[in-house]
Amino acid sequence: MTAWKKITALATSVLMIAGLAACGSGDSNTAESNSGKLEVVASINQWGSIAEDLGGKYVEVTNIMSKTNVEAHDYEPTSRDVAKFHSAQVSIVNGADYDAWAVKAAESTNTNLVNVADAAGIEDGGNPHIWFSAKARSAAADAITAAYQEADSAHKADYAKLNKDWHAKADKLETKLEEASAKTKNLPYAATESVAWYLADDLKMKDATPKGYAQASANESEPTPTDIKKFQDALKSGGITMLVLNTQESNSTTEQITTAANSAGVPIVELTEQMPAEYNDLLDWMNALVDQFTEAAK
Repeated sequence: MTAWKKITALATSVLMIAGLAACGSGDSNTAESNSGKLEVVASINQWGSIAEDLGGKYVEVTNIMSKTNVEAHDYEPTSRDVAKFHSAQVSIVNGADYDAWAVKAAESTNTNLVNVADAAGIEDGGNPHIWFSAKARSAAADAITAAYQEADSAHKADYAKLNKDWHAKADKLETKLEEASAKTKNLPYAATESVAWYLADDLKMKDATPKGYAQASANESEPTPTDIKKFQDALKSGGITMLVLNTQESNSTTEQITTAANSAGVPIVELTEQMPAEYNDLLDWMNALVDQFTEAAK
């Protein structure tokens, strides 16, 4: 039996036990009967925060992943994680092969499923860090609202109003991105990983990460000494205006790169894949990151 089948079997057992307990108490095992709210599960807290904004008092959102020391590619779901998708009325996954475990769990249920990558037209194999993309965030918001309206038609107008309010806030971020791009347009940057590629693209920046290193990073393989040397030389040459560092994936290789950047006086923008604990909202986090990129571009 594969690890996934074992997890699914355990989750089924958990659900059966929960169902028996509900029958014994005379309660229904659904979110609406217990709290009157839609039960929503998001694989990562980035999309969970948007789900909360768009659902307001009508939803109860659970995030499977919410810590910056956990990497979704390597995450091993527990039986309880899988069970959460089975009990949810709306499930939100990132897609693009970022959280395949969550996609499998959600697709095996009757939940209203929002796959953000699918909604944004991003296929498996593309850069999966799509919460950094203004286009993907907008597509996610509309797909989540549609899922809410289908699952809870009684509050359809309320969800439409919450969607409008969210887009108003997102439009302010779009304006900020456009204004910041006046300073960052065509500026060459390099990154230890392509985590914030979409954000840099929205800022109209130019990815100058040495090709060999970038390919190794994308393939999750170790860059060669030659790749590292070319990266260090590029930083020293003055052809790179800032370095983007994913602190969630720091190691001896990235330490060599950051040391070279510091020696060359190249500003470093530090960020993580998962939304940091000090932010409760994805748009607020993106606003702060735009400020960091703008400051580094001075």
